[in-house]
Amino acid sequence: MNAFSRRSLITGATAIGLLATLPTPAHALPAPPPVTPDRRAFAPGEQRFAQYLMLVSPMVADMNSSGFFGGGWWRSPNVSYNARVQEHVYTLAWFATQSRSWNPYRGNSLVLTALDAGLGHYLGLQHADGSWPEYSADQHSLAATGFAMGYLSKTNALLKRAAALPSRQAQITAALRRAMTWFLDPSNGTVWQSPLTWANQTTSGLAGSALALKQDPDPALRQRLTEAFRRLTTVGQSPAGFFYEESGADTNYNFEVMLPELADAWRQSGDPNLVAMTRKYTDWLGYNLLREPDGSGWFANIATNSRTSSKFYADVRPDPERTALNAQFVSEVPNLAAFVSSREDLAAARAAWAASSAPVPALVKPDTSPRILAHAIYGERYPSRAERTAAIARLPYRRAHFTERRSDQGQDFLFVRRPRWYVGGYFGARRATSLARTGLTFLWHPVAGTLVQSMNNNNHACWATVFPGQAPDSNGPQQAEFPGGEPYRFRYRTPSGSVVTEVTVGDRIVRSVRAQSAATEQIPLVVRDSDTVALDSRGLTLTRGRTVIRFDWARPLDPRLRPASTITYPGRRMEILTVPHDGTFTLTITAR
Repeated sequence: MNAFSRRSLITGATAIGLLATLPTPAHALPAPPPVTPDRRAFAPGEQRFAQYLMLVSPMVADMNSSGFFGGGWWRSPNVSYNARVQEHVYTLAWFATQSRSWNPYRGNSLVLTALDAGLGHYLGLQHADGSWPEYSADQHSLAATGFAMGYLSKTNALLKRAAALPSRQAQITAALRRAMTWFLDPSNGTVWQSPLTWANQTTSGLAGSALALKQDPDPALRQRLTEAFRRLTTVGQSPAGFFYEESGADTNYNFEVMLPELADAWRQSGDPNLVAMTRKYTDWLGYNLLREPDGSGWFANIATNSRTSSKFYADVRPDPERTALNAQFVSEVPNLAAFVSSREDLAAARAAWAASSAPVPALVKPDTSPRILAHAIYGERYPSRAERTAAIARLPYRRAHFTERRSDQGQDFLFVRRPRWYVGGYFGARRATSLARTGLTFLWHPVAGTLVQSMNNNNHACWATVFPGQAPDSNGPQQAEFPGGEPYRFRYRTPSGSVVTEVTVGDRIVRSVRAQSAATEQIPLVVRDSDTVALDSRGLTLTRGRTVIRFDWARPLDPRLRPASTITYPGRRMEILTVPHDGTFTLTITAR
């Protein structure tokens, strides 16, 4: 570990007291020496700090005399008025105040100076009404304010315990009170809509408020927070189960941001509404995260996603990991254990990390989220492997037969499970955003796993009927009818009727397409490295272990198979099957 000179390192209470009233320096901020982490020095639950330890020196070096975090470390635009850039004050506060054998920055005068300046800049950006800006200097931003309340309340907790920067403590307390007054006002249309536009951002502010009110109690604001938690259940979550992101579902923001923020808020407040929301969302996840039968990971039903494209989650996710805080809910929502790492599996991954002789890899700008550190304050509540295995066994699609339809604001979500297949669909008079893709969204087999994953925000990798000019029917709303029966039958069409698709799901899947002119059937296949794929003029045969899947169109055509080079998975790849036809096309999918 790099050594610090006596000039650059002033330790303990002496340094903290010295820095309590330091003025903002009038020159660029000098950086402390860099550190090379020793993997073996970190306790298993603190390995997440190793990569962030490496950030402290270069991050401070990029700060200017005003305390602005330059250098593009976090969030964009990286401009001085963007309050979100300043969220790394929590990172500096943690290293400046926490005593660990591997943390030479505790009490370091240069880090404390940078922290003091960074807080000064952050607090100086707050508007008189209590909000902070993000994309323009005069913006009153929901996201910047909500996340500021979380990071500043947690930073203040660190400062208070260390008796550091007392004048900043008082300023943070006052700033948080102003922010809560603005944020918790139910008439504030920036924060509160019905439904919420970005539920994760509103929830972040509630989590920050819960901690801030522990530090600085206020009965009136506490009552408003209680009312806000109750209101969140109705305006923040769809009756279908997902959390609203631009009126639709989004796996990344729901699973990686919103759910951890709910856990943060729950650990600070104990509000039972948050547990109820988590239970409802866990049920939704049970239909939309597809576990590979070999236990290697989970495919997401992402064609429906409104904002992002998180398509695959590894089965064990070591630190740094954005969903780690979700495990806080497992004691109250046992089914959630399916979607987090088990204690035993995580311990093995951490032991392997500690034993590695490779240097700790540096985080790459701008993927340096301070949330990874901020969420470490609650300890860990990961389930045992046995608890997780039991939760996986309770997944809905582990059953052999069901048809599940859920609807919200003109959107229909369909999940059809039969002994040989699990099929998803997304239909309706509207789609959440232009990123979503309608039609069939996935195909899963109980032994072979995921065979088709339709992408969002991609006209070349969605399951669709495609007209010349790469115009897929899935890039737009498609209303569906559900006649039902056995095998289960449904049909859907474009608004103009240019494509009508009928699907039956039973022992086999039959997809019949009638298009108004010549078109191309497009299927995004998930192919494992160990699979064998054989393409002929009448169909495609995919062999995975002992399972043989046949995509058959029963007449000679001119199919093509091309790699989707920008879409990657561990041990897998995506291959796009395209089959031009005259406007009439029938596909039969069988398994043996």
